[in-house]
Amino acid sequence: MLRPLLVAILVTVVLGIPTPEDASNAAADSKQDLQGAKQFLDQLNKEYGEWNNKYTLANWEYAANLTEENLAKKLNISAEVARYFKSAWEKVNEYPWKDIKDSGIRRQFKKFSVLGRSALPEDRYQEYEKIISDMENIYSTAKICDYKNRTKCDLALEPELTELLMKSRDPEELKYIWVEWRKATGEKVKSLYPKYVELSNLAATLNNFSDNAAYWLKDYEADDFPEQIEALWQQLKPLYLQLHAYVRRELRTEYGENVVSKDGPIPAHLLGNMWAQTWTNIADFAIPYPGKQMPDVTHAMIKQGYNATTIFRVAEDFFTSINLTAMPDLFWQRSILEKPKDRELICHASAWDFYDGKDFRIKQCTRVNMEDLLTAHHEMGHVEYYLQYKDQPNVFKEGANPGFHEAVGDVISLSASTPSHLKAIKLLDDDSTDTEANINHLFLKGLEKIVFLPFAYMMDKWRWNVFQGKVTSDNYNCNWWDLAEEFQGIEPPVDRSEDDFDPGAKYHIIADVEYMRYFVSFVVQFQFHKALCIEAKQYNPQNPNSKLLHECDIYNNKAAGNLLKNMLELGSSKPWQDAMERITGQKNMESAGLLEYFKPLTDWLTAENKKTNEYIGWKPRARQCVQTRSELASFEEKTEANE
Repeated sequence: MLRPLLVAILVTVVLGIPTPEDASNAAADSKQDLQGAKQFLDQLNKEYGEWNNKYTLANWEYAANLTEENLAKKLNISAEVARYFKSAWEKVNEYPWKDIKDSGIRRQFKKFSVLGRSALPEDRYQEYEKIISDMENIYSTAKICDYKNRTKCDLALEPELTELLMKSRDPEELKYIWVEWRKATGEKVKSLYPKYVELSNLAATLNNFSDNAAYWLKDYEADDFPEQIEALWQQLKPLYLQLHAYVRRELRTEYGENVVSKDGPIPAHLLGNMWAQTWTNIADFAIPYPGKQMPDVTHAMIKQGYNATTIFRVAEDFFTSINLTAMPDLFWQRSILEKPKDRELICHASAWDFYDGKDFRIKQCTRVNMEDLLTAHHEMGHVEYYLQYKDQPNVFKEGANPGFHEAVGDVISLSASTPSHLKAIKLLDDDSTDTEANINHLFLKGLEKIVFLPFAYMMDKWRWNVFQGKVTSDNYNCNWWDLAEEFQGIEPPVDRSEDDFDPGAKYHIIADVEYMRYFVSFVVQFQFHKALCIEAKQYNPQNPNSKLLHECDIYNNKAAGNLLKNMLELGSSKPWQDAMERITGQKNMESAGLLEYFKPLTDWLTAENKKTNEYIGWKPRARQCVQTRSELASFEEKTEANE
């Protein structure tokens, strides 16, 4: 009879079962492998930061001064950076990282294993970069002629056209501006866009994605993400329909039934914004209770001598009041906070991280008004996010998902735009919160937040269609307007054709910026706001005597700020669901916070529309989209003959 120890030894030898010594050696090897992986990643993160710094500096120089010299420099450095990233990517894919058990180490490798545009062959990458730069240049230098003086042809989007759309109530002038901007931008980039789509899809397939839509969706780390977005939209759509019906009535009162119908889509040029993405600029005649205080403090800002720096100092004060970080000295030295008079630049507001842990900037052509005051809070929210995760490995220096990055400043703006806060910072005398004042405040906020949701959704629905090949270049424009009607209930002021390219009149389309981040932001910011208000003990949904959610202001509340900081410092080191859980206690996006915030407005709009028997929704638009302008002319002739 064999002794037990001898049996164990024989079984181990014959069957290959590991001994304690084998286990010890394996643990040592594992530790050594992990140490090697960490050293590999440390070097990669260091180089990644250095090259990203070089690339971002060149991009800043061009965006801040649109010269051919700066463009050439940007393209040359971009090619250098792409070569480095490709070589690093190849090393990552050769490294046996997929079996590493440490989730943080494996997550870094996984992020480094997706190269992005740099996966393109060098000549195609340079072609891609040149196309984007050319489209941005066309967009950013576009000018149109004045409606009343056609010899004056120097009107830019910022500030001239934006301000005209805000103030003019002449439908013919608004129509002229709308059409001419699209001639100066979309029509001129139309020939470049199909090649951009082709190269974007090629880069995606080289990264093992089916197309560029799938590549964009990777950052949301959920296979059913499009379905999640659709479910959220269906929950929010009834509120949008009520707001749409009410605004259409007010526009009809302002412009007449021959311009705005009772039951059709709203003409897009009448909504106070170049893309009808927000409608706040028509609040002067659409406000539910005229004469009641409306929390627009533009006049007070001008009267008190505000300038761009004042605006950003007010934003900074809010962040520091909740125990977040003041802007570094370099921020104030290197940011561009108002439009220079000596050069062309990309005026679209943006925040910049230079990947060295010290240099963070904003570029914004700031105007002295409330809209830009809130935009300053939004852009500084990006910088605050950069500051909180600056000590993360470079590969994690990004938001938990793109929508989180957009939400940070906006969640602060929800507090910063309350009448009580505006009174506290001496921009508003009356912060009354009676029913009528509350409805006015929520209506104004709804024209910004609720109205934006279908626009953000349809923009990327259109691009998903394009990247997936469901819509080809011979149907770009008509599909755009089909979606705008379906989601927004708007129509163009004049008939459109495929000779036009109206998507190209929007910056994010030509600058390759996915837009679903904004839809996500406009939902999750209300989840964040609710969680922060509960933490600040300003809101208790169980207490009927508590402040309403839209009245909460977390200014000066360090408990709320610390909760926010706890999420921001993660960067993208954890899936967004984990970051969501840190701040809200649950992992999913949900519409409940937004619907709760706007409930008083929802109830009011529903009753008001019922009282006036408004048509909820819209019947198909009368305007047509056809293949060519010659077909359009033929269609219009037939229509006139029939009439």
